[in-house]
Amino acid sequence: MDNVSLPAEMQEKYEEAKNLILEASSIQVYSHIDCDGMCAGAIISTVLDRLGKKHDLDFVNLDKLEDLSIDHDLTIFSDLGSGQPVDKNAGKDSKILILDHHPPLRSIDYNDDVDYTYLEVNPMFYGIDGSDNVSGGGLSYFLARTFGYKDLSWIGVLSAVGDMQNSKTGKLVGLNRIILQDSVDSGYVKCNSDLCLYGRETRPLFVAMAYFSDVNLPITNNRNESIAVLDGLGIPHKTDDGRQRTLCDLSNMEKGELFSELVRMMSKVVPERYVKYIPKLVSADSYDFLYEDNHTFLRDASEFSTAMNACGRNQEYGVACEILKGNRSDALDALEVVSKTHKMNLRQSIEKVTKENKIVEMENLQYFNGSGIKSEIVGTVAGMILSYGNWRKPMIGFTQVSDDNPNWKVSLRCSRLLAYDGIHFGNIIREVSQSLGGNGGGHSVACGAYIPYDKKDEFLNLFNQKLEGKLDV
Repeated sequence: MDNVSLPAEMQEKYEEAKNLILEASSIQVYSHIDCDGMCAGAIISTVLDRLGKKHDLDFVNLDKLEDLSIDHDLTIFSDLGSGQPVDKNAGKDSKILILDHHPPLRSIDYNDDVDYTYLEVNPMFYGIDGSDNVSGGGLSYFLARTFGYKDLSWIGVLSAVGDMQNSKTGKLVGLNRIILQDSVDSGYVKCNSDLCLYGRETRPLFVAMAYFSDVNLPITNNRNESIAVLDGLGIPHKTDDGRQRTLCDLSNMEKGELFSELVRMMSKVVPERYVKYIPKLVSADSYDFLYEDNHTFLRDASEFSTAMNACGRNQEYGVACEILKGNRSDALDALEVVSKTHKMNLRQSIEKVTKENKIVEMENLQYFNGSGIKSEIVGTVAGMILSYGNWRKPMIGFTQVSDDNPNWKVSLRCSRLLAYDGIHFGNIIREVSQSLGGNGGGHSVACGAYIPYDKKDEFLNLFNQKLEGKLDV
């Protein structure tokens, strides 16, 4: 793997963080509510358990951070905090530790300007892009690594995949490579190049093909056509005992044939200048968790991360944390219920948008009003209905933040091809939302924002203008 190392100055910060933890008598941990945040929280909680440190762990959304109390001996923020005024309620004796990969509001020397202990570890202070070089869970793992707990590296890999750190290149890059190497060396993870179809372990192959959505193909949302393609290639879609084959059942030769066919199909429908990127969309690194059973969602990093996100979307953070910390028996039963509820909510939401023709197309974007759709899943819905719209434009979904908050939660998803044009939608959505009194950010192909209720039309017009001349498909 690549010869990557943690910057010496960053490692020094981790040593300071280690001392803060060892000296603390009571600790409060706040972490984000998505897969990355739950992984980050679980890693820190495991470290504190092993050290015998009394602590509380809470998962919170970004809009709650300003009001949090700082009344423990040490308060740790993981996968959040850099972009929010989390020290608003800090007192003279407060000690705050932030492990976050999002753009920071404060400078690296902020501790010199306040009368309490403030330590922020953020890769962006060292010229490292936090959107694809290291996740929040990865930063928490480097803290665990400082204590010698390399066995938690697999959770760092899971958090990176859950945070879509590999979405552009199909590989984990930057500081993520250190975490991956630790997990491989420890025997927890196996990294392979594989077809980029979701559901490697559990989803029937023809179903996985039908959900391929970066570009609309004959197989998109068409299971019969997917079966016809497999039949045409001579690839059986059932095992000898009648079970539907999944991607992990295929031989390397079969995968090679399917790869060539998908590349051929995509090359026929995308502009010429995108053809060189197609192999990156069809093939990517996969990550198997070797201590998990074959043909289970826990075996594959993408499927595992989806299950964790389902917990986050349904406020079942405790279930996710128990599974990540290895307490599986009761938690797996609870997760099955959560997953069924999550899938039902997604199915109903997708039908609400597609059957009522709610997708509206503008010159440079497309959007839908998802009022009634839970704010926690509107981003997932936007990604899943991309295949029903125009893949050449980003899909933006709107819904109310909550029953008590009528402002808009905005989520954007797009084909990975658009990122190869150098468009970073996360940066654009941050700029537009902040100009309207909101806030936002995220990755190049998946991002979100919160904006005032009366600013929706203005948001759309500004966003549309920002994309003028950038989309050339």
